[in-house]
Amino acid sequence: MAIGYREYLSVALPFVVSTLTQPLLGAVDTAVVGRLGDASYIGGVAIGTVIFNTLYWLFGFLRVGTSGFSAQSLGAGVAKEQYFAYFRPASVALLIGLVFLVLQKPILSGAFWIYQPKEAVITSAQTYFEILIWGAPLVLLGYVNLGWIMGQRLIKETLWLQISTNLINIALDVIFVFVFEWGVAGVAYATLIAQSYAFALGLWLIGQRIPLKDLLVYGEELWDRESLRRLMSVNLDLMIRTICLLTMTNIFVAQGSRFGTEVLAANAILFQIQYLFSYFFDGVANASSVFAGRALGAKNVKDYDEVVKISNQAIGVLSLFLAFLILVGGELMIAFFTELSDVREIASAHKLWLAIFPFVVGIGLVYYGIFTGATFTRPVRNSMIGALACFGVAYSLAVPLWGNHGLWLAFIVFSFCRSLFLYGAHRELRMRCLR
Repeated sequence: MAIGYREYLSVALPFVVSTLTQPLLGAVDTAVVGRLGDASYIGGVAIGTVIFNTLYWLFGFLRVGTSGFSAQSLGAGVAKEQYFAYFRPASVALLIGLVFLVLQKPILSGAFWIYQPKEAVITSAQTYFEILIWGAPLVLLGYVNLGWIMGQRLIKETLWLQISTNLINIALDVIFVFVFEWGVAGVAYATLIAQSYAFALGLWLIGQRIPLKDLLVYGEELWDRESLRRLMSVNLDLMIRTICLLTMTNIFVAQGSRFGTEVLAANAILFQIQYLFSYFFDGVANASSVFAGRALGAKNVKDYDEVVKISNQAIGVLSLFLAFLILVGGELMIAFFTELSDVREIASAHKLWLAIFPFVVGIGLVYYGIFTGATFTRPVRNSMIGALACFGVAYSLAVPLWGNHGLWLAFIVFSFCRSLFLYGAHRELRMRCLR
């Protein structure tokens, strides 16, 4: 049965809503500390957020890869494969999370060496990090939980998991910061509790679908060498992709830090808005990933072609909507994050870059979902390597000439080149995966 607009939207719209809740964890943290009257609090949380984004995004394949394998197991209709699609990446996630705990001090020291923030920013960032690092194993296992649930097209469960997590985080942020007056520590504790809740709820939801006790039954097959090789091949490509993304992000943040605390804070606010925009596309990408993975599992070329067509149309509509949103409501968005006039003025002077952003990033983000749903990840890796090289050239030329505007121009170049390279590889995906 061919995929229609109604079926696609029935998955895409809830995924957009649920996916948008992910950046709200960082956005709410930034907005809350933005009302404490000191730009160093915003900068500290911004540095702390980038540290965790670096750690977690590096292993974001745990969510993306799991979603692809889960969707393919759904299309193939093999119950045992649904079990393997969860437990193989979950084992990897637990191990990585424990390594983060052991290496927390070197990680923090290395981050401060890279960013070189002011002393007041260091104090806030250290407080934020030392509390939130204890959630690392739960966050990574939560990525696997979410990826498996999304791959199974469990729409209501996905919505409930992400929305309830963020409501808890928002409520605790307000209580811990404005009632208990815990400052940056309150923001960190609120997020840690929300992360713990998300892991527990996700595990319970999965336990309703597959018997977790079957770990004893399928133990030997779980470690099948060829299956693990394929898993790690996909994950390695996605890790390289993420390394490129994080390299760009960290260069961006480090350069903003050198421009001063107010510019760092303004860029942090604009980046939070950019994250929100990106997650609109990620919601569409998640739907495309599920349908592409299902089409691949069922070897249905017609469904696959329909996914690509509808995805392209969604990219165009969403780009126009987001550009209109920032042009009309940009000042209100910035004001939501902070009352500091200097920071707001700097952010407002750079908001036009965010109006351009949707048009250059949409294809890259949504096609990323299509490629990962098909677990054909080599072009994803290569597109990011190429985009990072283009960013390096633009950064070297534009920042000395135009300062922070040049930095944002380099970011736009990176986003455009990622989309261009990935779009160019699309025909190869169809030929290799669905012939």
